[in-house]
Amino acid sequence: MQSVQSLSDSFAALGDPTRLAILGRLASEGDLTVQEIARPFAMSLPAVSQHLKVLERAGLIARGRDGQKRPCRLNAERLAETARWFDHTRAAWDARLDRLERFLAETPRPTLSKGDDNEP
Repeated sequence: MQSVQSLSDSFAALGDPTRLAILGRLASEGDLTVQEIARPFAMSLPAVSQHLKVLERAGLIARGRDGQKRPCRLNAERLAETARWFDHTRAAWDARLDRLERFLAETPRPTLSKGDDNEP
């Protein structure tokens, strides 16, 4: 399971729509250069580079070297670790809600006497 700090870094990185879009493109298109990543965004290359640095620090992408190019690639394992945290947390909450539902179903409800239904 990811450490609290790495989870926090991942969620901070995922909390930005531009970074989510970048990850989506890397997932669907494979490795891309900074120029290719920047193409659909109405922002400067340095601004895109800042987003990439956040993603890289969070471990969600890695940058390689291919001659003069520095392609970025999705680190699917880090994304999968974050998804496992969500799955674990969802399962815990589902179990809690199931227990609450059983408790409420088994607990007798008080009956209201005539005229009590309008009282707070």
